[in-house]
Amino acid sequence: MPVITNIYDLKRIYKRRVPKMFYDYCESGSWTEQTFRENVTDYDQIRLRQRVAVDMTGRSTASQMIGQDVSMPVALAPVGSTGMQHADGEILAAKAAEAFGVPFTLSTMSVCSIEDVAENTTKPFWFQLYAMKDKDYIKRVIQRAKDAKCSALVVTLDLQILGQRHKDIHNGLSIPIRPTMGNIANLATKWRWIAGMAQTKRHQFGNIVGHIDGISDMSSLSTWAAESFDPKLNWDDVKEIKKMWGGPLILKGILDAEDAKMALQVGADAIIVSNHGGRQLDGALSSIKALPAILDAVGDKVEVHIDGGIRSGQDVLKAVAMGAKGTYIGRAFIYGLGAMGQQGVTSALEVIKKELDTTMALCGETQATELGRHNLLIPEGFEGRWQG
Repeated sequence: MPVITNIYDLKRIYKRRVPKMFYDYCESGSWTEQTFRENVTDYDQIRLRQRVAVDMTGRSTASQMIGQDVSMPVALAPVGSTGMQHADGEILAAKAAEAFGVPFTLSTMSVCSIEDVAENTTKPFWFQLYAMKDKDYIKRVIQRAKDAKCSALVVTLDLQILGQRHKDIHNGLSIPIRPTMGNIANLATKWRWIAGMAQTKRHQFGNIVGHIDGISDMSSLSTWAAESFDPKLNWDDVKEIKKMWGGPLILKGILDAEDAKMALQVGADAIIVSNHGGRQLDGALSSIKALPAILDAVGDKVEVHIDGGIRSGQDVLKAVAMGAKGTYIGRAFIYGLGAMGQQGVTSALEVIKKELDTTMALCGETQATELGRHNLLIPEGFEGRWQG
């Protein structure tokens, strides 16, 4: 068993064990990847205030996200094609999250279906929905999420048009894998991944294949997916989705204060400050730099969460101390999953929780719920000075 001290230990193993096209799918952004990089590096600009001679016993990282108890203010973000990073990936990640006491969010574009995950877990998970042109499909997939006892619906708002990701194009990313010479040569070195995939029956997008007329295999799916995201998505559509769902609603992809106010008006229970991991609008602000203005705009009228660039428990602490009520990890748990399956996801969560707990102590805090701006040193002009 390798020694894991931080998320990047898992990333190194992940890179060795997963096919290059799926590693690149995870570890990339759109266009120049500026936003993808700054999601991570902008956290480095924030400093922590060390405090001493404070009783550091009795610490707890426990908190709540949309009224649900969590062992730390962290959820697993929805990640498409997780089941291609490791066989049965969504099921394994969901099981690890459940055991650890944090939410798991299943992507619409998952390999394992809603029903697969529900059958292999004992507690409710969250379901992420993309707005599609096919309104009948939206109704049916929401009903499937209800039937599976999902406890929150996460609607992604920033994928009406797909951002261009150069690495995916160069790799000829596809499911099933396109049998090019380069892909075949790379796969020949990934025997552990191949063995896992050979033992599972789940190789397609389980939430879609077999649930839409004419979509019976991956070849027909690729054409459908390219044409199905709804470019006409508007706030009235969001209201209709909320009405259909009837439960806790989280809106993902908020990066502007005006959009945060609109999310408040349509009755969101929480919003996720997110730029889709830098995979959509390259040149947009990092999530952590966008957070303060959004918090100023909506105050405590809606729960504000954040994703993008979180690679450590210190990043979690910084986001929560800035005012976020919850954070999401995507790439960080994928590194663990691709490296060591369910145990790797657990290792990623353990690393983040230990870092959060230790950093809280050295900042003189015993409760994650009491973190605040007083724990941080934020540089002047952190959000940037922009012309109106």
